[in-house]
Amino acid sequence: MGRCLMLMLLIKIITADHVNVRLVGGHSRCSGRVEVHHRGQWGTVCDDDWDLADAAVVCRELDCGEPVDALADARFGPGSGPIWMSFVMCAGSESTLKNCGSAGWGKHMCDHSKDAGVICSGVRLIGNTRCSGRLEILDDQSWVSVCADAFDQQDAEVVCRELDCGAPVQVLGEDVFGKGDAQMWTQEIQCRGNESQIHLCPTLPSHENNCSNDNDIGLICADNMRVRLVGGTNRCAGRVEVHHRGQWGTVCGIGWDLADAAVVCRELDCGEPVDALSDAHFGPGSGQVWTNRKICIGSESTLKNCRSTGWGKSPCDHSKDAGVICSGVRLIGNSSCSGRLEILDDQTWVSVCAAAFDQQDAEVVCRELDCGAPVQVLGEDAFGKGDAQMWTQEIQCRGNESQIHLCPTSPSLENTCSNDNDIGLICAG
Repeated sequence: MGRCLMLMLLIKIITADHVNVRLVGGHSRCSGRVEVHHRGQWGTVCDDDWDLADAAVVCRELDCGEPVDALADARFGPGSGPIWMSFVMCAGSESTLKNCGSAGWGKHMCDHSKDAGVICSGVRLIGNTRCSGRLEILDDQSWVSVCADAFDQQDAEVVCRELDCGAPVQVLGEDVFGKGDAQMWTQEIQCRGNESQIHLCPTLPSHENNCSNDNDIGLICADNMRVRLVGGTNRCAGRVEVHHRGQWGTVCGIGWDLADAAVVCRELDCGEPVDALSDAHFGPGSGQVWTNRKICIGSESTLKNCRSTGWGKSPCDHSKDAGVICSGVRLIGNSSCSGRLEILDDQTWVSVCAAAFDQQDAEVVCRELDCGAPVQVLGEDAFGKGDAQMWTQEIQCRGNESQIHLCPTSPSLENTCSNDNDIGLICAG
């Protein structure tokens, strides 16, 4: 009897210690005011510098899918007790919020009117990308598959919007993304299509007896851009705009630097950053100034994963809007300053024919990549054969242009060039 009681007590202690964070006051366990368990007591988190990187850690820790929003100003009501954390600094990959940096336990300048909140998606797509795959919904503590009979186009619109993935492209049944082993969702979802989250849609019982994992629903969303460049000479230069809460807004240029620009250029597949600009270099935007003082390491996959001083909490107006110029040119080889030359032509990277390229062109490319002067221009497949489409125009730089896309071109090497004579380039580096 004593051993049994001790075992029950041990299980209780282990279980209690396992829960480090919870969300309180939302419509489900995956949204609400952030509360952290420390020294045997639940307390809140101050919203100073609270952002999506911090929210991502909370959502992962609770197995609640992707972060939808990081909220401030006690959006889910003020908490009580200690304010355990402030100036939280998560990279976004931590396994628990308690592993993130902060000002120190219990050190803050907040009251409970500044309690931080989080909304997690509670929905996910299991497939090759975060915006396409077999649909699973969080039902209390468990992820469940969704029956094709229980799901339609209006439901798909809500899921894609909730995941920040744009519009639905295709709703698929018949096990397109493989059979799930999750339990089946046993209710029909009846979204109107304008809800912000799938859990806000009405449901009706009833596919319990005629659904199995043979007809899990699959969904492909458009995978909308979450960042764009506006007002430049091409899609790889312009004012930085971020999509958040269904609205495009700008980024404050205070503290904006090349590490931040590098993330934008990578996210847009635009090559290397050439310049990080502020003071509305590409003209002032409109709408919300979403973020202030982006703090990117430079390796993040999306600008929204970088730290900031909070979404929608910027002292900037649009006269400070940040801008970026990306190179739109790259060298595929052993280093960033030598390799087979590729140029971004609208949405596609294309190889460059040796007959279309000379020393003046090389000077522009090396300068654009911040690689010094050209050392050698190589043809005859020096860096291996590319499989990209070939650039079909002759480049005619004078040699003093800041970017290759500013050089004049003339048609037409379309019929005389192949991947056997891709241009290679070695810059001083």
